[in-house]
Amino acid sequence: MSLFTGALPLVPPAGSAAGQHDKGPNVVALGGGHGLSASLSALRLLTSDLTAVVTVADDGGSSGRLREEYGVLPPGDLRMALSALCDDTDWGRTWRDVMQHRFRPGRGPGGSLDEHAMGNLLIVTLWELLGDAVAGLRWAGALLGARGQVLPMSAVPLTIEGDVRVNAPDGGTALQTIRGQARCAVAGSLEQVRLLPEAAPACVEALTAIELADWVILGPGSWYTSVLPHLLLPEMRQALCQTPAKRCLTMNLATDTKETMGMTAADHLDVLRRYAPGFSVDVVLADPASVPDRQEFEKAAAMIGAEVVLGKVGASGRRPVHDPLRLATAYQDIFGNS
Repeated sequence: MSLFTGALPLVPPAGSAAGQHDKGPNVVALGGGHGLSASLSALRLLTSDLTAVVTVADDGGSSGRLREEYGVLPPGDLRMALSALCDDTDWGRTWRDVMQHRFRPGRGPGGSLDEHAMGNLLIVTLWELLGDAVAGLRWAGALLGARGQVLPMSAVPLTIEGDVRVNAPDGGTALQTIRGQARCAVAGSLEQVRLLPEAAPACVEALTAIELADWVILGPGSWYTSVLPHLLLPEMRQALCQTPAKRCLTMNLATDTKETMGMTAADHLDVLRRYAPGFSVDVVLADPASVPDRQEFEKAAAMIGAEVVLGKVGASGRRPVHDPLRLATAYQDIFGNS
């Protein structure tokens, strides 16, 4: 369409936070949901040469409805990544709030906008107009004055499938296959996880970003549904194994979640080694509070070639969430020591 034949707009055109500092290292952060938002909120303080590569397997909520109805990539995690990178001005913060706005149920019965996030609708609109997922995300990023770019991990919607052990009628146990990110996230400890379609194409721009990066950051996030999928996609796993960039794995603050029931921090590392034996890591970053058995954890880290860096990166309070400033300080130390 003629409306989109010009260059991408740069809003705001000057004076943004990104234009007032050196670019910093070339960093690619991979993940999805709140975990990726946490790492992006920290990394944006250190560099403007930043790329987020986002999982596209969500099938719940607003994203799941749009994916099912229109056959598009689930936009929710992409929207959250864009919002985390918004320009630190009134313009950027206002458009971030617009993107994150979620419609409440209206007065009429069965409102079609109920619980949809405005940013999801905007992203899908851009995809329909442009016919290109990456270009649509660039336009959305320009609207927010995003400090970096956001890319999907694959050009097609993905599905996570896993096996979980359940009680059998004879008193024993049996494996039951469950499908979908929303179901896998609350299934308990998964024994096998697969990504469908098995040979789905990775986003070409994401592969290029990984190849050219100085640092690749994987995690934090839901281990089986946000972190591991990047290593299950064949082309992306190969890119992550072959990149000359240094690799940092950021651990979660809470290890015993609905998705990883009964797993220790060391078990999380063993999962990555089991599914991607050729993948090595330079640094594993963890909060000391999440690693009660430090010796076991360091042994598991050594199995993937990593040095363990312990630092207080959790926010004050009861909820296990990363503090952007503490996480940024830890990343800065890691980048400097390399």
